[in-house]
Amino acid sequence: MLAVTAYNRMRAQTYARRWAFARNPLFNDYSPFGGDCTNFASQCLLAGALVMNYDQPFGWYYRSDTDRAPAWTGVAPFYRFLTENEGVGPFGRVVGEGELVAGDFVQLGRNEEDFYHTLFVMEAGEEILVAAHTDDAFLRPLSSYTYNLARFLHIDGVRVALPDESAVFYALLEGRALPPEASAGTPLA
Repeated sequence: MLAVTAYNRMRAQTYARRWAFARNPLFNDYSPFGGDCTNFASQCLLAGALVMNYDQPFGWYYRSDTDRAPAWTGVAPFYRFLTENEGVGPFGRVVGEGELVAGDFVQLGRNEEDFYHTLFVMEAGEEILVAAHTDDAFLRPLSSYTYNLARFLHIDGVRVALPDESAVFYALLEGRALPPEASAGTPLA
């Protein structure tokens, strides 16, 4: 069974502030290989969600450079994961620019079939300020970018897996086991 929890936007922003001009050694830096923007966006999202989706091949996870989901580093797969995810992990939807809030994402494109850059929203309002990797940025105005299209992704929440309540209850009732600690589908902390 899945439950929806809040996406912690403050943690995501704190992460972006810490790593906007540096690289977290837990993750590969893809700047020399076409760009690090969606990798950084995923890291910010993970800081606010604290749960990954390990479903193959369409999940959203990072274990290592050679064991990661396409959605972790790819602009289009990141979008598809967030807007189509019905399983464990963060989920969201496309909104209008005026509906963005801090902790959301902007993707820039040349046309409807070619979105190429993912930005993390630090501040929203009259002026949208973003953080990003590849061309590292922090509190950079969205208006300073050159692009043909933008899509705005609002994070609605995070789904986490709950234990099978019946099994846990009967194990406790029969004196066989205590409720389990956090599982792979529950937040890290």
